[in-house]
Amino acid sequence: MADVQQDRLQAATLSVGYGVAPVLDQVSLAIPDGKITALIGANGSGKSTLLRTLAQVLDPIAGTVLLDGRDIAQSPRKAVARIVALLPQNPIAPDGLTVRQLCRFGRYPHKPLLARSSAHDEAVVNQALSSAGLSDLANQPLHRLSGGQRQRAWIAMALAQETPILLLDEPTTYLDIAHQMEVLQLLRQLNRDQGRTVVMVVHDLNHAAQFAHHIIAVADGGIHAAGHPQDLLTAELIQTVFGVAAMVVPHPADGTPLCLPLAAAS
Repeated sequence: MADVQQDRLQAATLSVGYGVAPVLDQVSLAIPDGKITALIGANGSGKSTLLRTLAQVLDPIAGTVLLDGRDIAQSPRKAVARIVALLPQNPIAPDGLTVRQLCRFGRYPHKPLLARSSAHDEAVVNQALSSAGLSDLANQPLHRLSGGQRQRAWIAMALAQETPILLLDEPTTYLDIAHQMEVLQLLRQLNRDQGRTVVMVVHDLNHAAQFAHHIIAVADGGIHAAGHPQDLLTAELIQTVFGVAAMVVPHPADGTPLCLPLAAAS
């Protein structure tokens, strides 16, 4: 019998946090390969902490993150960074940095410290800029870009790592609706056209419903539920995870779950 292919990024009985007491305890999960996964949950529930632990940025309190079936803690960080790229929430770049210069930072896992960029590195950077729709803005300083363009520049840097897995912590925070859609549509395109696995922390449940293939709901120190948006996003789940009464109806355009919070009676 042929071996069943396992998802590349998994967690087994994982406990995560910043002190002795874990924020999430005894969590086991698998990130579906080649899909977009949305992490949802209330503020402070541990979504960002979980994401940082999956990327080997934060050491777990207990349990194991598995990358290609191997304990990620046993792998050199540069080796992990060639497979998993993390875009943190609200990243900050040095003043005066251009889009191209930022994108070049994504090549660090692929070359020795302080080594100059090779022709191959520049080709990868150019491709990352093209994929993010930023070729025409490559030499512009970051501070001159719109919010959506800046976020695409950070995504281009992550693309320059050439990783099959992208982890993004609230990639649409502080963006207006037009720039939110711009970033989410880019992530969908990268998933569809390049087969990249995308994991993103999102607050907007309707964005999760529209753009994710898989949702993981975090609550009460663990994984409350995981599954396809059509099956997972219910009024009961929203009440349990967020403490908010809501209606969930089919979206008139595409039939995806449309989450409508209900105002409390005065």
